[in-house]
Amino acid sequence: MQSQANRVSHKEWEAKKLWFGGNKSISNAGWPPSPGYWPSSKFRPMSFYKGFRNLWGPGHQSVDQNALTIWLDRTSGSGFKSVKPFRSGYFGASIKVQPGYTAGVITAFYLSNNEAHPGFHDEVDIEFLGTTFGKPYTLQTNVYIRGSGDGKIIGREMKFHLWFDPTKDFHHYAILWSPREIIFLVDDVPIRRYPRKSAATFPLRPMWVYGSIWDASSWATEDGKYKADYRYQPFVAKYTNFKAGGCSAYAPARCRPVSASPSRSGGLTRQQRRAMRWVQRYHMVYNYCRDPKRNHALTPECWTK
Repeated sequence: MQSQANRVSHKEWEAKKLWFGGNKSISNAGWPPSPGYWPSSKFRPMSFYKGFRNLWGPGHQSVDQNALTIWLDRTSGSGFKSVKPFRSGYFGASIKVQPGYTAGVITAFYLSNNEAHPGFHDEVDIEFLGTTFGKPYTLQTNVYIRGSGDGKIIGREMKFHLWFDPTKDFHHYAILWSPREIIFLVDDVPIRRYPRKSAATFPLRPMWVYGSIWDASSWATEDGKYKADYRYQPFVAKYTNFKAGGCSAYAPARCRPVSASPSRSGGLTRQQRRAMRWVQRYHMVYNYCRDPKRNHALTPECWTK
C-alpha cells in the first residue's frame, strides 16, 4: 500500500500531467510514469545573487525577483557561475527557452572545473540545442572527463526530444552527482543514469555550477547545418528556482552525498527506473553507446557483460 506521502505526490503528478500535457502538437504526447520521489522538494530555492555571480557578458544579463534572464545577440552572449565549488550534490534550475528560430544557439546548465584545470577538465552538461521553425528542441546531456590532455576528446552524449514544449513554461532541470553515479532529471523524472565504472571515466574533482547562452553554430543544430541567424536576435533564456545542495569542496569529510532516491545508499528505485525507461524508450533520439560509428574502447560504461 502506498504511504500518504506517495499518494500526495501522485496527485501532484496528475496535476502536472493536466497542466503540461495538453499540447497535442508535441510528438509522443503523454507523460512519464510517476517517479514516486521528488528530489527537488528536498532543497529550498536560493536567490541568484546568494549562490551565483556573473561570469561574462554582464550587459546581457538581468535579475528580476530572483529570475535571471540572459541573452545572446550579435555582440555577446552571457554566462554565470556558482560562488563555491562542490564535490557532490544536487544542482537544479527551472528554465524556459525561446521559441522560433534558435539554430546554432546553446542554452546550458552544467558542472565544470575548466577554469581550475584548463585543457584537462571535467564537465557534466544539460544543453538545449537550438532549432529551426517547426522542429522541437533537443535536450543534450553529456559527461566529459579530463579534457583533451591525452589527445582524445570523448563525448558521452544522450539526446532527447522532451514530452512537453520547453518554450511554453518553466520546467526544472537538474544534475545529481554523487561519487557513484550521475543522474540527470527533468521535473524530477530521471532521464539518464551515468554510473562510475572507473576513476578514469568519472568526474571526481570539485566542480562549479554554470549556466550560459552562446553561439555554437559550428555544431549545435543538425551538426552545424543551420547557423545562428541574428535577424532573430536577441536569443533569450530565463532561469529561476535555483537549487544547489550537497558537499562543497570545503565541507568536512563526514559530509554525505545527496541521494537520488529515498534510500540513503543512493541509486534509483524500481519506480524511478521505470519512469527513466519510459523516457528513453519514447523520447531519446541519440545514445552514444548505440552509435556504431563510435569507438567504445574508452567508454566501458557502454560495454555489455
